[in-house]
Amino acid sequence: MEKFLKTIVISFILIATQITHSAESPYVLLQSTTSTKNSGLYDYLIPKFKQDSGINVRVVAVGTGQALRNARNGDADVLIVHAKTREQEFVDQGYGIKRHELMYNDFVVVGPASDPAGVLEVDNIVDALHKISQARSVFVSRGDDSGTHIKELSLWALANVNAVKDSGTWYREAGAGMGATLNTAISMNGYTLTDRATWVSFGNKQSHIMVLEGDPPLHNQYSVIAVNPVKHAHVKVELTQRFINWLLSDQGQRLIADYRVHGEQLFFLNKEYAESVNNS
Repeated sequence: MEKFLKTIVISFILIATQITHSAESPYVLLQSTTSTKNSGLYDYLIPKFKQDSGINVRVVAVGTGQALRNARNGDADVLIVHAKTREQEFVDQGYGIKRHELMYNDFVVVGPASDPAGVLEVDNIVDALHKISQARSVFVSRGDDSGTHIKELSLWALANVNAVKDSGTWYREAGAGMGATLNTAISMNGYTLTDRATWVSFGNKQSHIMVLEGDPPLHNQYSVIAVNPVKHAHVKVELTQRFINWLLSDQGQRLIADYRVHGEQLFFLNKEYAESVNNS
């Protein structure tokens, strides 16, 4: 009798599980850069999208390089990333359907308020990196093939400084996400490059401040890309396109622009950037 009752209970559990799965709302799998996730943007946007569409979005937050690799392997329906050259390669090689510029913010250099390298004395990233390298002040790189790491390497190249050759001395490679990299820079009284959204949202600033911001090369463009079903037939094409259309719609763009942390706008609309460039 006891065995019979156990069988009945197990059967009910299996039936309930099947009902739960069948009732589960449809979803798309988003591979995303960590900065958008850590800023709280998805916690703000996704419930609004689900309310409008009935579609959920499951977010996997990793560095841009890893997000692109995951998508190449078929572990995504859609991407939100920030490394234009890598994104265009992804599309050109047939893994993505189209690259849509979604929003932007900027990168900033943060460092100790005491500013041992004198970065506060300059107003551009090339001079800032020269000062850090010449002073041999600690600079902590993410070192993880993320969009921020890719941007950082391009800025060292712009400054004509080969910082990587000094890895392990004043130049330190964390091989970690932005939060961990910031914590390392703070603990070592060093400098690092971060996106503004992460810095504004970051809770362990201690005596660190933004020492450089506003230079045009620090522009940080985010894009959204649907994974190509020609490469991976299981991709949810219709659901993904509805998500992308919503993000790019007037409503989605307004919501992105309205998002604030500590009263500060974290992401800006591309049309505003185009207007500012055209008027400059």
